[in-house]
Amino acid sequence: MIESLFVLSPTGKVIIEKHWHELIPRRVVDYFNEQVSKAMAAGEDVTREDVLPIIASPKYQLINVYRDGLTYLSPVTKEVDPIMVFEFLHRFSDIMLEYFGQVSETVIKENFVTVYQLLEEMMDDGFPLTTEPNALKEIVPAPNILSKVITTMGATTSVSTRKMPHGMSNLPWRKAGVKYTSNEIFFDIVEEIDAIVDSTGKAVSCEAHGTIQANSRLSGMPDLTLSFVNPRLVDDCSFHPSVRFNKWESDKVLSFVPPDGHFRLMSYRVNLPSQQNLPVQVKPSFNIGANGAKFDITVSLRNTDGKPLENVVLTLPLQKSTASLTATCNVGQYMFDPVGKVLRWDIGKIVPRERAPVISGSFSLSASSGDATVNSGFNIGLEFLINSHSLSGLKVDVLKLFNEGYKPYKGVRTMTKAGRYQVRA
Repeated sequence: MIESLFVLSPTGKVIIEKHWHELIPRRVVDYFNEQVSKAMAAGEDVTREDVLPIIASPKYQLINVYRDGLTYLSPVTKEVDPIMVFEFLHRFSDIMLEYFGQVSETVIKENFVTVYQLLEEMMDDGFPLTTEPNALKEIVPAPNILSKVITTMGATTSVSTRKMPHGMSNLPWRKAGVKYTSNEIFFDIVEEIDAIVDSTGKAVSCEAHGTIQANSRLSGMPDLTLSFVNPRLVDDCSFHPSVRFNKWESDKVLSFVPPDGHFRLMSYRVNLPSQQNLPVQVKPSFNIGANGAKFDITVSLRNTDGKPLENVVLTLPLQKSTASLTATCNVGQYMFDPVGKVLRWDIGKIVPRERAPVISGSFSLSASSGDATVNSGFNIGLEFLINSHSLSGLKVDVLKLFNEGYKPYKGVRTMTKAGRYQVRA
């Protein structure tokens, strides 16, 4: 059972709060913010994403999710399955994204009425009830100018904007009477690589987390079967409620009646072998001196099937006693943050068979800081994306449609991007 929900701004202030049982005082938020500050001060490389998802307080277990700069905090006192709470918090964020196009402190404040209506419909006495976007849109209308004016003025109205559903589908995730002149469905296979790589380019640990996002624009009540060329590559799968799990277990195909519009069809994980050829190689070299160091870092392509790397960014965190840094690079541009002590190199795009990007430079430490010895290890972070490329090799094979007389158009795109990609030097 979920007792309360607080949505916190990037600075830790309460944007909205909702209580389904007794009122939980806001001092629990103050305690949570203190614990977050302590956790982030524990190490140079600790970020907000590294804070524990469950924090114990003297009275509550503070279950929290951090997304897009906002914190979704649910204090619980009774025994509860934390997975249910996490799933609801993520689903609430997804629903707001579906309604408003983006989720931020400003967007929530501009749509207070709709946000609270959604919470009323999504939860019944502390238990998740209606969490499918198509079903919610039949009950809670999308925000319009009138609702925004009411929210901005802080006014109330006796005229309900709630629509009573009529002609609802037997399937909670799909609206009834959907019609399109052009029937089509699109699938986006997006994989994130989490890897720790040593200075020689060998993967110490490596796995890919994938999602299949779909956009359905199909008329009627289509029953789909989606098969893959190599379905046994994937592990730890989770599915949209529309997917018939027994069919996947027996035949490794996805059988489902899709929701209308955008939805996440499937999430999965792939354990990649240590000898996996990663798409990019970082070659760092550090020459440590008495009170500083010289460095050279080269970034080159390895296994991208001829595709370029895009949005490439390399970050090099340095110790807090770093006083100054100078560098030159043959591609892109760099910036050194003198407060956070992080070198950020925006490389941009790396094309096969072109010269490899290289950055060279040196940094010095402050002798007055009491820490004038260069640390022996460096953790280099890397961001990138590769369009039309799947690191795991997962490929869509055939889409079959039943219950309807038309033949839909099927579009498939793949993309690989860096998740927590770290190179140790």
